[in-house]
Amino acid sequence: MNSCLVVDASKVIRMVTRRIVEGAGYVVREAADSAAAMAACGDAMPDLILLDLDLPDMNGVEFLRALREMEGGGRPVAIFCAAQSDPARISEVMAAGADEYVMKPFDGQIVRSKLALLGLGGSAMAAKLV
Repeated sequence: MNSCLVVDASKVIRMVTRRIVEGAGYVVREAADSAAAMAACGDAMPDLILLDLDLPDMNGVEFLRALREMEGGGRPVAIFCAAQSDPARISEVMAAGADEYVMKPFDGQIVRSKLALLGLGGSAMAAKLV
């Protein structure tokens, strides 16, 4: 089964995102900050990461850059989730190695459409990971 790590300081956002992603067939783990997220990735690298841009201990861009340096850190698909729509900030996120970007607040339809856009669903995900 495909795995996802949801990284967000807000417990409510993590809970809502978990429900959406579990509904898409993923086993979900959560992290409230980048230190916990790095530890989770070190334990078992996820297939997908939904990542808040504004984390309390390190911003999401810094986290993603550090993740991409880890062994196996290039493998997870990373989707940033943020309330910001500044084009320069979105460009920075994408240049740091993000695969996609979603604006908060988001719903299940938006997340599922991003997953579909990235080819992440059912057998498409399995094929991407081979």
